[in-house]
Amino acid sequence: MALTFTRHSLVVIVGALLLQFFFLAGLAPAAAAAGPTGQVTVFWGRNKDEGSLREACDTGLYTMVVMSFLKVQGARGGEYRLDLAGHPVGGIGGDVKHCQRKGVLVSLAIGGGAYSLPTNQSALDLFDHLWNTYLAGGGKGAVAAARPFGDAVLDGVDFFLDRATPAERYDVLATELTKRSKPPRRALHLTATTRCAFPDRGAARALATGAFERVHVRFYGGGGGDNCTVYWEDAWGRWTAAYPRSRIYFGLPAAPAAEQDGRSGYVYPKTLYYRYVPELQKAANYGGFMIWDRYSDKQSGYSVYVKNWA
Repeated sequence: MALTFTRHSLVVIVGALLLQFFFLAGLAPAAAAAGPTGQVTVFWGRNKDEGSLREACDTGLYTMVVMSFLKVQGARGGEYRLDLAGHPVGGIGGDVKHCQRKGVLVSLAIGGGAYSLPTNQSALDLFDHLWNTYLAGGGKGAVAAARPFGDAVLDGVDFFLDRATPAERYDVLATELTKRSKPPRRALHLTATTRCAFPDRGAARALATGAFERVHVRFYGGGGGDNCTVYWEDAWGRWTAAYPRSRIYFGLPAAPAAEQDGRSGYVYPKTLYYRYVPELQKAANYGGFMIWDRYSDKQSGYSVYVKNWA
């Protein structure tokens, strides 16, 4: 008996064959754009006049607050110094819990200024310090007494690798932290904050572990002769393509005075909305915005606008 096909059935068959061809050829349709996420991360702890951690969370502007910084000198046998620019440490533990009850994640950034992590052992030592002093370790006695925030447990660690070298062992640290983030343990949010020039050679080794759920790419501050603030679309495309399993955040200063290293990078809110946001949110792994920093944001009100577009 002869086979007959209607026009509709032919369209269906041809469509199915084309779709199969695209997948076999590695040409599957591109992932859908992420669109808005509502995610805004801010750095807190660089100016005593920025207000308390609790106040930052009470604004309703941020979904994550990163305290900065824990300064690390692994080459000196493990010297760690918490530098929160004069904020009294005593009340921060209560503020952390307050933020968490409001659904705001609170993390701690390591790095920032001069730091080093030259060996595997120095990375393991730093892991022990972070786990027992700020995360879910702690225990009793002298170890518990050494926790600056008491029994408050932070939600994550940010690797602010501004001056890292390719030889440093932040990859070992990231791997160890990831091991402690598996069920039934509490989720541990690992983030990295990098320069926008791609690749960031100081961070590449750590990022290659695949441990980071978020990468904050600083499209300000410059360094290394890069032109990311001019050719930001190219840099953004490189970052989102290189780390498809991580959410990529677009890092911005909240005011011109907040730009690090005296380099350009401030984007006026109107320009951000009309020029940047449509392009950024095309990426399937667009995460949101990272704002530097809470003090400047408090002065300028920048995140009042950004929150609505993130």
